Amino acid sequence: MAYTTNPYIPGLSGEEDKSLAFLAGVGITPKHEDKWRALRDLSQDEKIKLSSALSDYLISKGFPSDAALSLVGTVYTLAHEEPWTPLRDAREFTVLLNATGRMNKAGLGVAICMGDRGKALDEADEMLNAYRRSIAKCLSWVNDEPDRMEELDSIYVVRGGGFIDEKMISAVSTILSSGLPKPEKPLLAYSRISGEDMVKVSARTVALLTEKGLDLGEILRVAAEEYNGRGGGHDIAAGAQVSTKSITSFIELVDKLVKKQLKGVKLEG
Repeated sequence: MAYTTNPYIPGLSGEEDKSLAFLAGVGITPKHEDKWRALRDLSQDEKIKLSSALSDYLISKGFPSDAALSLVGTVYTLAHEEPWTPLRDAREFTVLLNATGRMNKAGLGVAICMGDRGKALDEADEMLNAYRRSIAKCLSWVNDEPDRMEELDSIYVVRGGGFIDEKMISAVSTILSSGLPKPEKPLLAYSRISGEDMVKVSARTVALLTEKGLDLGEILRVAAEEYNGRGGGHDIAAGAQVSTKSITSFIELVDKLVKKQLKGVKLEG
């Protein structure tokens, strides 16, 4: 639960001690003998108990009552994979592959997809844990100070600077965007690119806003080109690179463009 990425649960995501305390309060034992239990290992009664407790928790944090719907979804169990491995659950499998890519060890992911369940899986499992710790560290950093997620007129901004690694910024923005107090505002996060006078920008929003005409890919393209950068992507998820000196002006422009586009104004550029 501490490494939950979808949905992002403020106060629990990235917080192992608080997640353990939460489970204890609900009456769920997190370990079986010497092994950590996963969601797939819970009984149906335990799942219902956990879902209900998390729903109440989210509402207590100011989330709308329908936020609980994000806690329930389809689980795909890969029956030929061994229990107690991250390959048993299809969603966990994809997280592991994503982690090998982001940690510059994509070859491990390829080896696993080709059937290696020995050394490659052991190394990838260790890497997955390291990846999760890195993500948790970033989330804790954002949570520690309320002003690290700034609310502007039309967007939220997380100024990751040099703390959030450029390889993690897209994952962090995806996670944080699933737990925004006001989902009607997109999230924009950025971090410095190592060794360059540039920043990497990642923006995320929800389907509801894209249905209203919001296209983050178009907005980031137009805004980045205004400052001699480059940007683009999808309507719901986009990215950009701009110079460090331009980031403040770039963010201000994105904020204005989001507001314009949601009002039905066609963007130029």
